[in-house]
Amino acid sequence: MKRKILIVEDQTDLRKLVRMTLEFGDVEIHEAENGAEGLRLAGELRPDLVLLDVMMPGALDGYQVCQRIKADPRLKGVKVVLLTARGQQTDLEHGQKVGSDAYLVKPFSPLELIDKVEELITASA
Repeated sequence: MKRKILIVEDQTDLRKLVRMTLEFGDVEIHEAENGAEGLRLAGELRPDLVLLDVMMPGALDGYQVCQRIKADPRLKGVKVVLLTARGQQTDLEHGQKVGSDAYLVKPFSPLELIDKVEELITASA
């Protein structure tokens, strides 16, 4: 069964890099370029995993999107990894508070990303 991964990131280059890193095995990758579109797609697709940028333009940042995904009973079991350039302790705590399953600080290595995705997807299998 194909696993669905949703990448929510406003930087096209980074979205492309993440997609290329994860296009292995049985995964179906979807992309959104802002929080509102990411939240809408999460509701439609019910992905196994959402890779979510914290700082995005528009009405919803990554923390708000994460919080809404975690609060939605239809999306129970969806894993959320926050991607951010901000690795301060307060940022990590905020990520935990809104329910993220993991936190990757940019720039992260492709191997780090693959390991985290495999760990979370295997855990939810």
